[in-house]
Amino acid sequence: MYDDGDYASARKNLVKRLEVMGYIRSRRVADAFLKVPREIFVPEDLKRFAYDDRPLPIGFGQTISAPHMVAIMVEKLNPGKRDLVLEVGSGSGYLIAILAEIVVDGYLIGVEIHPELAERSVESLKKLELTDRVSIIVADGTLFTSGREVFDRIVVSAAAPEVPHNLLSMLKRGGRMVIPVGTDIQYLHIIDKDPSGKINIYRSEPCLFVPLRKLS
Repeated sequence: MYDDGDYASARKNLVKRLEVMGYIRSRRVADAFLKVPREIFVPEDLKRFAYDDRPLPIGFGQTISAPHMVAIMVEKLNPGKRDLVLEVGSGSGYLIAILAEIVVDGYLIGVEIHPELAERSVESLKKLELTDRVSIIVADGTLFTSGREVFDRIVVSAAAPEVPHNLLSMLKRGGRMVIPVGTDIQYLHIIDKDPSGKINIYRSEPCLFVPLRKLS
């Protein structure tokens, strides 16, 4: 099991700040942030910035999102403990690790286009003993599909110019997706699929994510 002694205090202080600022609103999200060491998901030379509330580069033009944005997305996603969850653009693996501390009796799948980032994230998840219920797949999230409605929750950690139809087709009725949408100007979108299959889309706060990439 990972020993986080050098960073535990900084993590607690970050969680307190996020609670005071209103980004963390629930006890279960606070507990998940306290359990997951952000420092193991960032490059070695940036570990000293692990608990700054800002995005950090992780290579290949990608970033680990700022903690406040991770908190916003997890709170809005509102997963259940037995859900089947998909993250597209799982990058470092940090957000899916946070979710895994909430979805304790379910399963989580991350899709990452860069093999090197996927491999690195799996190693980080192994340190936290989460790979029994978290899998990372190397794939293009704009093309990835199951062919049926299977996921209770879908979260996308990169901005799409519009909501991808392949992801909507995999969202269960009664399910929810959280995704940044836009190019120059982006907004977080919350998408609910009601029991009849009707799609309801709500635009939330502005955000800034790297674009959802396609294989060339």
